[in-house]
Amino acid sequence: MLMSVDTDLMRALGDPLRLRIVTLLAHETLCTTHLVAETGARQTNLSNHLRVLREAGVVETEPCGRFTYYRLRPEALAGLAEGFGELAELARATRADDRKRACP
Repeated sequence: MLMSVDTDLMRALGDPLRLRIVTLLAHETLCTTHLVAETGARQTNLSNHLRVLREAGVVETEPCGRFTYYRLRPEALAGLAEGFGELAELARATRADDRKRACP
């Protein structure tokens, strides 16, 4: 059920820049320098957004010399998708049964 989905994950994906970062990382593993070039965000701002995504479990890091690469954790998104899928199934069943609460 959606109520069991991690709210930190939902908040992390709710920001347009973080969603853009996630979309970019779905295509390939990137370092901060690449993400700055792709998004146009300042490095400091981008680092803060990446920290939020890391803490929510959406991305993982891989140190490589003086660079840090970021990789998307698909299992984090799959859990969220599953929760929304269950909610959609519940809504379909409710609609099919024409369930509605009577007004007082």
